[in-house]
Amino acid sequence: MTRSNRIHKPFKARFALLSICAAAVLFMVHCSGADAPVFVQEPLPYPQDALAPFISADTMRLHHEAHYGGYVKKANQLAKGGRFGGNGPEDLIRAMAGDPGRKALFNNAAQAWNHGFFFKCLKPEGGGAPQGILAERINASFGSFARFKNAFLSAADAHFGSGWVWLVQDGENLAVMTTADADTPIAHGLVPLLAVDIWEHAYYLDYQNRRGDYVRSVLDYLVNWDFVAGKLKNTQESGAGN
Repeated sequence: MTRSNRIHKPFKARFALLSICAAAVLFMVHCSGADAPVFVQEPLPYPQDALAPFISADTMRLHHEAHYGGYVKKANQLAKGGRFGGNGPEDLIRAMAGDPGRKALFNNAAQAWNHGFFFKCLKPEGGGAPQGILAERINASFGSFARFKNAFLSAADAHFGSGWVWLVQDGENLAVMTTADADTPIAHGLVPLLAVDIWEHAYYLDYQNRRGDYVRSVLDYLVNWDFVAGKLKNTQESGAGN
């Protein structure tokens, strides 16, 4: 007996409805991917009071929740609808750098990235001198850890206005640099290893105008050298510093 090629009408109706629903789901997934937040506010890797007495819980609360959270929120608002869903934060920052029409997006995106990186550069009972390959590379680039420390403190002291002081990998060498306002080494083809925020919101509640004392406290007691060494290792393994 020959099988009929006819499809029962109720079945055809259900099949059409399922097809419409499937198309709608695919559309929503596509749209949500395009408008998905590029930046995520990462939680602190330690309690807000863990860095006291060198950085107080009040400063960390204000810094992480109000400033960092505000940059993340604004960056995502400005990026929404810009078809950045397939790009990571670093790609977006590099693409926006130097574009006058995207300055607001760059500023908020770079500040969001810088802050997320900075908080990971700190830990309770940190600081002091690094060990291993990182110590060897610092000695090779600066002559000694003491010279690196002096260069870092001098750079922070000499920087006018708000910004950041960094240890970066620049080709085969390590270097100290500062960036103004929201600028970041990744916008200049450099690899950040260590960041210290020298905007006033990072230290004014605890140190008032004594920026140098704040940066010295970070180096002496708070730097997470394991994180810095991990960034250096990743850079070497990926060949990003070549």
